Amino acid sequence: MMDERLRLLARNLVRRSVSLKRAEHLLIETFDCPDEVTLALIEAARAVGGHPHVALRRSKVMRALQRGAGADQLKQWAASDLDRMKRMDCYIAIRGANNAAELSDVPAADAKAMGQHYATPVHFQQRVNHTRWCVLRWPSPSMAQLANQSTEAFERFYFDVCNLDYGHMRRQAMALVRRMKRTRAVHILGPGDTDLRFSIKGIGVVPCCGDRNIPDGEVYTAPVRDSVEGVVHYNTPTIYNGSSFTGVRLVFRRGKVVEATADQGDPAALRAIFDSDAGARYVGEFAIGFNPHIHEPMKDILFDEKIAGSFHFTPGNAYEEADNGNRSRVHWDLVAIQRPDHGGGTISFDGTVIRRDGEFIAPDLKGLNPKNLLRAL
Repeated sequence: MMDERLRLLARNLVRRSVSLKRAEHLLIETFDCPDEVTLALIEAARAVGGHPHVALRRSKVMRALQRGAGADQLKQWAASDLDRMKRMDCYIAIRGANNAAELSDVPAADAKAMGQHYATPVHFQQRVNHTRWCVLRWPSPSMAQLANQSTEAFERFYFDVCNLDYGHMRRQAMALVRRMKRTRAVHILGPGDTDLRFSIKGIGVVPCCGDRNIPDGEVYTAPVRDSVEGVVHYNTPTIYNGSSFTGVRLVFRRGKVVEATADQGDPAALRAIFDSDAGARYVGEFAIGFNPHIHEPMKDILFDEKIAGSFHFTPGNAYEEADNGNRSRVHWDLVAIQRPDHGGGTISFDGTVIRRDGEFIAPDLKGLNPKNLLRAL
């Protein structure tokens, strides 16, 4: 018997997140998920008169395909999937993880080739820019372990955070959108030795409240590409291409990462990420997170980047909706939490502090603080 929470999630994804219409085509791509997940999405798509298409993925298989794949194979694979993506109106991906480190031993050269020849044309260039899309995780035992919770407790948390009233969140987030649109200079202090300055003047601002990612809860823009100066010391652990890092610290000069270190993690793997291409050393996204249900990191970026009281500052590719011109195969959402229990800190717009120690203090933004959002949701 299908879990009614899953049916509700599928309906929300199809009807709200991607707004599938009658006779439109939806690509459903699942990774390490039970069949019931795919079936619920097919059912929800059929209910609105849409045409569901399915791609079933397994992480162990993806690892095998990437290891040793040459450019010819990857280009042919990309050409096939790109043709299918061009035929789609909408895209939903649900990504489980039987083993979060499954790709950790894919050689750096193979991971780079996968990004260049497959992910860039199929996803960064086509799917992101030309479909209505939403990407989310599935609550596997592996994810529950990363969150330090039982599988049952994590499933309850997952459905609470994924099925909340994102319409109300969006209405509150528009005040932050308006603030960011009229802001020129941003200054961020803490945690650690974080002291970062940059401009967002003239860059688009996008609210994310249940449309592109589930769970959601952020507003993003991008820094003017060459304006970034200073240091950011991230305080959440992260996994990129299967490699785990803690305490990534970046130093910027004229927008470029001139020094990259980590408190824990393979230095060679870290260098390889920033040496992927020229754009990997510039930032393509700046976002402020405020999901009231998400408080602690779990090495899963779709959750961690929405942590209440956090921001992420993302080396790599910029999105077209908030475009600073940076292009890269990399898009690495690195997260810093500014609540007092994680070191505190401030975000200032044009010299005015709008958030202190993870709490919005500007009157028009207080509706985004966790206690106020939870009261309304």
